[in-house]
Amino acid sequence: MALSSLFRKKTVQDILKQVAQNETDGHNALGKHLTTRDLTAFGIAAIVGAGIFSTIGKASADGGPAVIFLFLFTALACSFAAFAYAEFASMVPVSGSAYTYSYVAFGELIAWIIGWALIMEYAVGNITVAISWSDYFTGLLQSGGIHLPQWIQMDYLTASNGFKDAEALMRGGKSFENLSTALQQAHTAWTTAPTIGSFHFVTDLPALFIIILITALVYRGMKESRNASNLMVVVKLCVVLLVIAVGVFYVDTANWDPFAPNGVGGVLKGVSAVFFAYIGFDAISTTAEECKNPQRDLPRGMMWAIIICTILYIAIALVLTGMVKYHELNVGDPLAFVFEKLDLKWMSGIIAVSAVVAMASVLLVFQMGQPRIWMSMSRDGLLPKKFSTVHPKYKTPSFATIVTGFVVAVPALFLNLTMVTDLCSIGTLFAFVLVCAGVLVLQNKPEIPRGKFKTPYVNSKYILPVLMIAGLYYAFAFNNKATMAFINNDPQIYDATSIVTSLDKSESEQVFKYLESIEVNNKTAETSDLEHLLGQYQDDEVKYAEVVKGLPISDSAKYESGFSLFKHKIPMWIFLFVLVGLAVWAFRKNLSLIPLLGLICCLYMMAELSVWNWIYFTIWLLIGLFIYFTYSRKNSKLNVAKV
Repeated sequence: MALSSLFRKKTVQDILKQVAQNETDGHNALGKHLTTRDLTAFGIAAIVGAGIFSTIGKASADGGPAVIFLFLFTALACSFAAFAYAEFASMVPVSGSAYTYSYVAFGELIAWIIGWALIMEYAVGNITVAISWSDYFTGLLQSGGIHLPQWIQMDYLTASNGFKDAEALMRGGKSFENLSTALQQAHTAWTTAPTIGSFHFVTDLPALFIIILITALVYRGMKESRNASNLMVVVKLCVVLLVIAVGVFYVDTANWDPFAPNGVGGVLKGVSAVFFAYIGFDAISTTAEECKNPQRDLPRGMMWAIIICTILYIAIALVLTGMVKYHELNVGDPLAFVFEKLDLKWMSGIIAVSAVVAMASVLLVFQMGQPRIWMSMSRDGLLPKKFSTVHPKYKTPSFATIVTGFVVAVPALFLNLTMVTDLCSIGTLFAFVLVCAGVLVLQNKPEIPRGKFKTPYVNSKYILPVLMIAGLYYAFAFNNKATMAFINNDPQIYDATSIVTSLDKSESEQVFKYLESIEVNNKTAETSDLEHLLGQYQDDEVKYAEVVKGLPISDSAKYESGFSLFKHKIPMWIFLFVLVGLAVWAFRKNLSLIPLLGLICCLYMMAELSVWNWIYFTIWLLIGLFIYFTYSRKNSKLNVAKV
């Protein structure tokens, strides 16, 4: 095959013709049940979940009341991407989302890559939500007096890593009772779990339960999924509005001062976590073939979902930071926490129940999206034909739905929540980047049929360079220290926890003796907890640097430097070089500003993720490329048609 065959494209006309043929034949046709209201509800179901019930607490603790600007920034970035999705959905109203759009814009290889990335996004996203649901559900059971063994409510990696960290901290003098609740639970799960040889049987069974339940519902039909989703959305919206209505009477405006205690850096610190709170609106586009009027309803559904959720997020953030001081919100269940603190335990109970419902509704939408991606790829010959099987009675992609259940259920038993959250984010952002780039590629091609919705055009030729100059001025004029440290790759001091957990027993003893020799408050006589003793200096940056410098351990245990530090900056350097290239492209081709800003914002958020997420994502893509070149390329419908 010629190299050009890697970028063979599907035409919009052929895609629409195939969908019409499916509907005429009645084979491989999906049932049409969805309206704008249903799509908006699906969007809210996907978005209002972990964001309001969990991550908003950490983001508020970092940014203070000014976290509302982070929600606005993230909503703006998602809105830019949503414009691009809406334009494509109006142009190509079929299942497949970004995969199908990339097939039209870039060709087969890029379409395969984005389809493979979407498989990871939805699968890993489902794993993330299932684990979160398990945490809320077991917490709810405990509040009712039902205590499940720790080893059946925690994933393997969390228990294993938590056990190691707990042991290291206890070697440093910390008592088990003074460990964080999470480390206590991980240690207990690891030590009480049944063992087979050296293998500890730690597994998250509640996560398995909810995945099986939701998969069965998705398999049963779109109408049933829609009705369940709408009901769950009504429940959690009522709870969110109740929280706002009750909480507003307990707001103390003094808690909003200072409004941005940690400056812009503090606000942006939670960008990845808050972005995860917004993903899900793109799952709406996978239901295009099941919409009654996709060219009108899909764009409206996406936009309304983002607008409504942003308003709710901002209102909740203002109420929470007004009810208690921002630094108290660094908890996993901030809504329940603030009402418990104010002795409104009846509200905490309602919130706990609604959190379980909210997580289930998010899982429903994500679990519904992935089989439709697989179905679209199978229709094109890139996956085996079995994946495009549509159930004759339920009109759902039945085989793909069952496989999705297995793909999500098995890893959910073992994988770590933080790892899967970041992997889900990078897969989603990658999809957003390619969809925005697709709109830019197609903007000057008049031969492409246009739908009813088109992104408003603003010429970015001069605007983007001006924005870049403004960004450089801010970096060097107002954030010079951090900017120069980034450029010069200055060594960074590890925090107290990282230092203590890296020490062996003899090193811990040496560090304790050193801290004892410089201690003036006699705290070493009160406790042998190394983490506490070293951590007491962290509030004073200069003093902490001085203490760490004198520790009798190797510099590698005290500082991150050289390539070990630089590797974490590689994603940001990639972003900066790509940004320059985009500026040149925009100047030469008069690119549309909105999709260009969407591309830049999503690429920036990708750069904020750790280099390990980029490495894991690259490995996933390499596995996908192996499958493409050994199976998909020769079985592609475009290849068969050519032959």
